[in-house]
Amino acid sequence: MLKRFFIICMLMIVAIGADANGMVVVPDSICVEDSVVTPAPKVEKEKSFFDKVYEVIKSFSRVDKKYIEPQHYNYTVMLQNTNTFESYTLSNKDGQEIVLSPEPSVKLGPYVGWRWLVLGYTIDIFHLFEGHHKQDWDISLYSNQIGIDLFYRKTGNDYKLRRVYLGEDISTDAVRNMPFGGFNASIKGFNLYYIMNHKRFSYPAAFNQSTCQKISCGSPLVGIGYTQHSLNIDVGQLNNLLEMHLGKDYSVSMDSSLVAAKVSYSDFSVSGGYAYNWVFAKNWLAAASLSLAVGHRRSTGKMDRGTFQLRDFSFRNFNLDGVGRFGMVWNNTRWYAGWSAILHSYNYKKSQFSTNSFFGSLNFYVGLNFGDR
Repeated sequence: MLKRFFIICMLMIVAIGADANGMVVVPDSICVEDSVVTPAPKVEKEKSFFDKVYEVIKSFSRVDKKYIEPQHYNYTVMLQNTNTFESYTLSNKDGQEIVLSPEPSVKLGPYVGWRWLVLGYTIDIFHLFEGHHKQDWDISLYSNQIGIDLFYRKTGNDYKLRRVYLGEDISTDAVRNMPFGGFNASIKGFNLYYIMNHKRFSYPAAFNQSTCQKISCGSPLVGIGYTQHSLNIDVGQLNNLLEMHLGKDYSVSMDSSLVAAKVSYSDFSVSGGYAYNWVFAKNWLAAASLSLAVGHRRSTGKMDRGTFQLRDFSFRNFNLDGVGRFGMVWNNTRWYAGWSAILHSYNYKKSQFSTNSFFGSLNFYVGLNFGDR
């Protein structure tokens, strides 16, 4: 009788300990005189490969919520205008210089996104039916800890002579902004960087609007990069064009020892820099970052007259490159609008021949987040 009474009391205590959802709180073990009743151990379901990958990705997004407001929605739609531009400066050992660039490309298109993945397509609205054969794409992925820029550009045939310098006594105004089809170039590569103060500083808040920076904060950046460059200029065609339009004022040729020059080089770099997010008003953010990279070049050059290696075109040395990112955004977590810019500069310098490659993009966008998490 005493044993039955004791068991009934224990069951009543367990019933009183039921939680608000009606779930019964069961002690680890119930001692009844000499017997012990132990619940069966819980069998945890083994995580799938995709679950493990998701946990790794999720670890990149952990933040200090005092500084950063996480994303509250699963989906986004956005309309974006992208403006791309590029410029190449080439100079020789005599100090002569030409600057070539095409007209900027103006693109417009929609984007859709799920959490951190955003995809879209833009159309060059001013060159729909023109055969410039230009190819370019840029992809930038941002998490709180790691960011990556992937880019590929292959020029078309729409370059113009923006500046030609042949000497102080030679006027070249007659060829300013004149089309020149004897130049083509390509560049491809990536930049990978790590945000050191990633729990309080948010790159995504400024550049993909997936979070909101609540308190102004900055972070040092470190990274690595790799690029492949190719430049090809028909100097003979350039000389003919200058002679045709400058007439008597054209008294020297641009490096007459070259008939056609081609330079290809690869660049391995290590970079460091700093980024800062300034929260200057409610829902407003201004961002700026600059990274300088020390690049190690491996390059070859060729001349038209016989294919051989030029000593000054085949070298290994170090040069300084730069990447800048700037932006401003208004974001109330559901609606957002703003602009952003990414600029790249690469330098190749040697006594015989030097180039500077500069390209970038300027984006204007407006978007909506939806689908509560």
